[in-house]
Formats: sequence, C-alpha cells, structure tokens
Amino acid sequence: MEPGAASFILVVPYTDAGWAPLLARAQGLIAEVGGRLSHGAIIAREYGIPAVMDVANATQRLHTGQWVRLNGETGLVEVLDPPSRES
Repeated sequence: MEPGAASFILVVPYTDAGWAPLLARAQGLIAEVGGRLSHGAIIAREYGIPAVMDVANATQRLHTGQWVRLNGETGLVEVLDPPSRES
C-alpha cells in the first residue's frame, strides 16, 4: 500500500456475498461470527488480506478511526495508539 493512502479494516458481525465489494477494498477483516471455512475467511484468502474470525463483540468494542493491527495467522487483534502528529 502506498504511504498516505487511506486504508481500512472491515469489522462486521458476519459476512455474506453482499460484503464482497467492500472486502475487495479492505486491508483486513474482523468478524464476530465465522471460522476458517466461513464466507469471509475464504474471500479474504482469495484477496490476500488477513482475517480474524469469531471475535466476540468486535462491532461494539472497535470503533471507526481506531488503529488496529490484526494477524490472520495467530488470530490476534491489537488496538493501537494512533501515531503522534508532532511537527
């Protein structure tokens, strides 16, 4: 991804075919429901983006604008502090 380009992690309760257009633009997926063979996980693999599934209450605990790091290999979702804007 190009420095300064907008990026986002899609955080959803579940996925179905209707989410595919957003998944194509996302840099990652966090879903409350699903597993390795769920729709979201399979589509994420096809697009080459990390996905963490079965994250309890993800849509309530994560909010727009938060910085997160996710690891699709380990299933880790980490909330980060945003970078400082010191001049």
